[in-house]
Amino acid sequence: MKYNFNGKEINIPDVEIEKNMKILDISKNEAIEMWLDDNDYTENEVVEELTKKAKEIKRYEKADKPRKERKVERKVDEEKKTLLNLCRVPIEGAGGIVTNVKNEAEFSFTFGGNCYTVKLVKHRPTKK
Repeated sequence: MKYNFNGKEINIPDVEIEKNMKILDISKNEAIEMWLDDNDYTENEVVEELTKKAKEIKRYEKADKPRKERKVERKVDEEKKTLLNLCRVPIEGAGGIVTNVKNEAEFSFTFGGNCYTVKLVKHRPTKK
């Protein structure tokens, strides 16, 4: 639907207007006015006041100094590494060729002309 607002021609989706009319049980003019408010075509004193208050609160402003970046070292799970190596032994013994070892959790191999990947996942204990 085309709507003329302050000399500007605005395309307002008919679906949204009808949906708001049905859900909120309001007239077509009220639905159009609500759409214009929601999409910042009109000035709303309440919204402007709340925006001003939000900007005054320090936590909403960007900090002056940059945050320190800390380097996180990944811990190697020795238990997973051992289990994955135990899985590699029978595959290599049966004629498989290990092609890619990705950290202690995953390795790829070829066997009989096909490529496979073994990934070891350690699950967290269940909560009681």
